[in-house]
Amino acid sequence: MSKRGGFPGMGGFGGMNINQLMKEAKKMQADMEKSQEELATKEFEATAGGGAVTVKVSGSKELKEIIIKKDVVDPDDVEMLQDLIITSVNEALRKVDSAATASLGKYNIPGLM
Repeated sequence: MSKRGGFPGMGGFGGMNINQLMKEAKKMQADMEKSQEELATKEFEATAGGGAVTVKVSGSKELKEIIIKKDVVDPDDVEMLQDLIITSVNEALRKVDSAATASLGKYNIPGLM
């Protein structure tokens, strides 16, 4: 039997005992939660149509603001305005996903993201 703890023949998980492993896991969880909270407080902005439509979303993917320039509003071409809004919102959400990957990707836990 190994005197360091853990399982015989495994060297206590590469020299680490189970208590140390649990301590590291709790620290990683706390760090991840902090990163997620920081991300949620950030705002991300995207535009479409050369600035005709601007949207802001939070890091928790909540739509915060839509700004539409008056000269873009054409009752005869509502579809264009709808497309600009969709494009802006999707781009802002992609920015959130990219920031989340950059922030949480350092934890490299398979299946997490």
